[in-house]
Amino acid sequence: MAIQRGGFSSRLGFILAAAGSAVGLGNIWKFPFEVGKGGGAAFVVMYLLFCFILCFPVMVAEIAIGRNTQRNAVGAFKALGYKGWSGIGYLGLASGVLILSFYNVVAAWAFGYFIEIVTGHFDIGQRFGEFTKDWITVGAYSILFMVGTAFVVSRGISGGIEKAAKLLMPTLFVMIICLILYAVTLPNAMEGLKFYLVPDFSEITPAVIYSALGQAFFSLSLGMGALITYGSYVSKNDNIVTSAAQITLIDVSVAVLAGFMIFPLVFSQGIETDGGAGLIFVTLPGVFQSLGDVLGIVIGGLFFLLLSFAAFTSTISLLEVPTAYLVDEHKVKRSKATWVVAMVIFIVGIPSMLSNGASEALSQFIMLPGAVKSLDFMSFVGLIANDTFLPLGGFLISVFVAYVWRKHRFNQELQIGAESLKGSWLQSYVNIAMSYICPVLLGLIFLVTVMDKFFGIKLLEKIIGS
Repeated sequence: MAIQRGGFSSRLGFILAAAGSAVGLGNIWKFPFEVGKGGGAAFVVMYLLFCFILCFPVMVAEIAIGRNTQRNAVGAFKALGYKGWSGIGYLGLASGVLILSFYNVVAAWAFGYFIEIVTGHFDIGQRFGEFTKDWITVGAYSILFMVGTAFVVSRGISGGIEKAAKLLMPTLFVMIICLILYAVTLPNAMEGLKFYLVPDFSEITPAVIYSALGQAFFSLSLGMGALITYGSYVSKNDNIVTSAAQITLIDVSVAVLAGFMIFPLVFSQGIETDGGAGLIFVTLPGVFQSLGDVLGIVIGGLFFLLLSFAAFTSTISLLEVPTAYLVDEHKVKRSKATWVVAMVIFIVGIPSMLSNGASEALSQFIMLPGAVKSLDFMSFVGLIANDTFLPLGGFLISVFVAYVWRKHRFNQELQIGAESLKGSWLQSYVNIAMSYICPVLLGLIFLVTVMDKFFGIKLLEKIIGS
């Protein structure tokens, strides 16, 4: 007997859920210090261009494949009649499982920090190493986060994922705006906004362009099968192109708003803008402490709750990918599939949890060619899944759509629910991007990353001759 897959009850529900998939720690945690390393506003300009030039067409393609087939990331390619290309789906499946295995650990850090800050323990920033080393405490928060994620996914699409998105996404925007309104009142806040908003294009180098390109692609959850899976629950009446544009706009908005929040905070305390991960978990708790006990608890607690919410919207979509695969391909009931997958991924994530001080072997897991220090296990998994599998998946999807599935079939799917798209400049651009721009740029990201990280060869420098 066929298992009912369910679907989104409204276009808004799909847009918020898909935007929630894209919005995550990468927007609020990673984007601000990528901007800091990239010289400020010039990086922001490049990032915005790549989001719409590169990422938007790939997003359209993933949603179109999912809606056309009404299947998961693996089954979609089989349903289209190209079983040999289902490897793209398996690659996305592996990416999602690996990313969730360590993403859940970082989400646990964020939630743990929320608990610490609201209980007045501002010194948690000075104890970051001790905190991440305490695998029992982190493990407890990690279990709590995974259970919450599994509960939502087990409730189905409209009853679980869509309901959660309709609550979490508006709340996330309200929290981030509240924090911005406070941050811009701080001393030197305007200097932070100037750094963030006034571009110095002399700062743009090939390395900055490459970083902006990678950040744009990774921040939109592309190449891991999440949007193929979400697209499979979309109504034939929905306009895929406008939906993808709105999802991209929401994701970009959260990242941009995060900058309005972070840089006034950073400049008010004279902190280095390229502080990396330590900026969030080591430095900011001290900033919140300087605001006084009551205000520090309110502002700091709100910040780490925001970070937890952003992580939660992404863990939901990451868990849905393998869950949908089991439901579609192996006819497992959704509730059983969800809890089994959640348990397996938690177990897979234990080495990542232990690789931040609890285990010396996992904390110094591997020394890659050309590296100055060894990578911990969690960073290595991130390198494999985030930096390698995702651009490879995006590259293969663009090649598949343009040269295997073919543009006329792709366009037929896009025009369902959007008859006015036929012959428009937007359809022409999406076709050109999928045929030329996306394969070239995503292929370049993949090659540069592999050659640099795994072989110690600075391919980008060789290409530009510097």
